[in-house]
Amino acid sequence: MDMLYEYHSNQSGDANNVLMHCLGHWRMTKLFHDLAFLPQVIVPGSQLLVQNKMVPLRFWHDQLFAKPAKHGGVVAWHQDFSYWTRTTPMMHLTVHIALDDQTEENGGLYYIPGSHRWTRNGKPLPVTDFNFADMESIQTILTEEEKQQFKPVCGKLRKGHASFHHPLAVHGSYGNRSEVPRRAAVLNYFGDGVKSSTNEDLLKGIKIPEGEKMEGQFFPLVFDPAWMS
Repeated sequence: MDMLYEYHSNQSGDANNVLMHCLGHWRMTKLFHDLAFLPQVIVPGSQLLVQNKMVPLRFWHDQLFAKPAKHGGVVAWHQDFSYWTRTTPMMHLTVHIALDDQTEENGGLYYIPGSHRWTRNGKPLPVTDFNFADMESIQTILTEEEKQQFKPVCGKLRKGHASFHHPLAVHGSYGNRSEVPRRAAVLNYFGDGVKSSTNEDLLKGIKIPEGEKMEGQFFPLVFDPAWMS
């Protein structure tokens, strides 16, 4: 467990709404390590970061989410880059892989269409609940126009399928009250050239001085279009 960047057996703190969440398992098992390098993930990831161009792609970090049957917790609405402002510029991508069929009943992933355009003076929306527990807390920071546009759509991913999303896309998931668990693996990437914007830890125990490029064994280059030549 020391290899994990974070581990929360129940991030909500509520026994009736359990959300297991951890980061860093790619360093612990071959399966999760190799998943981060899967061609079906990294090639389209390289294609999606910059419009009409393939770019070199680096691994940022992974996540696991698990919601047990009947009492699985929520993941409150958020933008991923709200948690990643310790890096610059914003050139990031998230891949959400369903480990179970996702439905409206078991806490499947939802998106808010058009929310990738929502910013505050060029910055992402502020985090409203670091424990992911308060599903509606985002409503306290939305403009009236954003509230009118707030129309959640469930991705309804099948087991083994994945969605790719923009770092500012507002997303979240409701609790699991079904008879089956809902689990997901998440892979986060950034374009080669992104730099650290802090002298604090980027991830637990990992520092890169402010202004320096994020690279090395903890942020490996997973794909470079030049390799196709």
